[in-house]
Amino acid sequence: MPSLKEVKTKIAGVKKTAQITKAMNMVASAKLRGAQEKMEAFRPYTSKFNEAMSNLSGRNSGGSFPLMEQRSVKSVEIIVITSDRGLCGSFNANIVKLAEQKMRAYEAEGKTVSFVCVGKKGFRTLRKTGKVRKSYGDIMGSFQMFNAREIAGEVARSFVDGESDKVELVYGAFLSVARQVPAATDFLPVQPIVDETAAETAPRISGEYIYEPSAEEIMDVLQPLYLNVMVYHAMLEVGASEHAARMTAMDNATNACKDIVSNLTILYNKARQAAITAELMDIVGGAEALK
Repeated sequence: MPSLKEVKTKIAGVKKTAQITKAMNMVASAKLRGAQEKMEAFRPYTSKFNEAMSNLSGRNSGGSFPLMEQRSVKSVEIIVITSDRGLCGSFNANIVKLAEQKMRAYEAEGKTVSFVCVGKKGFRTLRKTGKVRKSYGDIMGSFQMFNAREIAGEVARSFVDGESDKVELVYGAFLSVARQVPAATDFLPVQPIVDETAAETAPRISGEYIYEPSAEEIMDVLQPLYLNVMVYHAMLEVGASEHAARMTAMDNATNACKDIVSNLTILYNKARQAAITAELMDIVGGAEALK
């Protein structure tokens, strides 16, 4: 059985750890509020942008647009968006796991795979594969639209130059404060967006949009912007998911510290009781010896 001093030192150390995890939980909670508001404010813009792209892409076959060019897929690029910091449970590991699953699936089909990593955590794991073409670190803490524009522009140039035939986007989707799941979506070539509500039987008001300049000229401008919106939206989702996952992880760590302190306290009481019993035995033994 450990000594009283050792157990007391362990209890003090665990209590200090609990103070740190509780403080980190409060910081993550405060940051989550701002990140969630920013994400939810951007979602209507994303939805309206998708609606405009749906109407425009339905009119065009895509043959005249390089970003909509359908090719025989020989090389695939995967954009992996994770956080820069850890201590958020298995959030980043799940995103990387999904990216690796896709890599193995494509390689089994005879395709070559490369990665573009956004965030340090994904890069640190995926660089071991030797397939990371480009990485963007230290931007997830304070990213802006120009960061998304840079990433989307770089990937689009690689696609147009023929270095990749297909691009996928892998990130962490924010479903709720308690649930964040890895998600994957096609990025390039730009696919004509299908309006899922079109098949509804309920009567809907329909109309024909008139574009000026032509729909083709507008599509030529909107396609790069659409890629920027997709990347920025994914980064916002990851930003909010990271803080939610960290808040949950730190709450679990604080509860675990409380359980450890409780168990150590029981151990401390047993050790103290054993020490007192040993001292009493010594006293009784000494008294008996004096007789």
